[in-house]
Amino acid sequence: MDHDQQPAPGVPAYPYAPPAWPPPQPPLQQYPPVPPRRRHRVLRSLLVLVAVVGLVAAGWWLRSGEPPALPLVTQPTTAPVEAPRTVPTPGFQESDEPLGTPPPAPDSDSFAFIARQDDDTTPVAYDPCRPVDVVLSTDGAPEGAEAMLTDALTRMTEVTGLQFRYAGPTDEAPGGGRAAYQPDRYGDRWAPVLVGWRTPEQEPGLAGDVAGLGGSASAGPQGGPLVYVTGSVTLDGPEYATLLVDGDAELARAILLHELGHVVGLAHVWDDTQLMASTTSGGVLDFADGDLAGLARLGAGECVPEL
Repeated sequence: MDHDQQPAPGVPAYPYAPPAWPPPQPPLQQYPPVPPRRRHRVLRSLLVLVAVVGLVAAGWWLRSGEPPALPLVTQPTTAPVEAPRTVPTPGFQESDEPLGTPPPAPDSDSFAFIARQDDDTTPVAYDPCRPVDVVLSTDGAPEGAEAMLTDALTRMTEVTGLQFRYAGPTDEAPGGGRAAYQPDRYGDRWAPVLVGWRTPEQEPGLAGDVAGLGGSASAGPQGGPLVYVTGSVTLDGPEYATLLVDGDAELARAILLHELGHVVGLAHVWDDTQLMASTTSGGVLDFADGDLAGLARLGAGECVPEL
């Protein structure tokens, strides 16, 4: 389908950048198991590794003649020293069954997924047995940002069945290279999804007419499915200020929904009747049939208590 969308007269077209966080993943590395920990895979910029360093010194035995003499010097054994955790303790907020039910998927194939499992069919998605907590970066946020975010999260719960929860403000600033595990800030858990506003000078990915950036990091137990464990949305602060001053709050909300669509796993499509098209001129302000079909599938992921 031709994707050369023409903006409405007097209304600029806002291109969306492809999901830019996290950066492309390094090659998969395997590490030996250290019971009782589970081995994890390295995905994108997310380092998932539990290491235990053992330092054991052997005893030295001095022998002279027959029979052997008693040991004269024995260096004591040093207890294993565990390295700092780089992943949270598994199972935080995990329930025995999904917390919600995805809505029926419309009969449409106008959607695409960012990543798929090894079967090349099943999409990588968030774990439906735990809530998707979201925090708001207050640095540079426009007036009314909290209300806009909570409204968008309500919509995301409706269209996926995943239980999105607003967890409050944070002092963490959005941007590339975000750590998926920040125990000093968020405790022993995967970091919540972060939503915030930056200027193009602070986040070069917003240069030009790019309205927002969004994506998620995934991880999975060895031999098991991948799931998204945290994500980030970075929106153009000056552009949002202009939209809100001009009374384009619905377009501002649509841009946020688009980026949250990336967070849960939707990629851009060439169908400009969908919200997940790569540009918008304000003609599509909510998820359309193709978007909804993909979102329903992303709400039906696997529960992975090992993470």
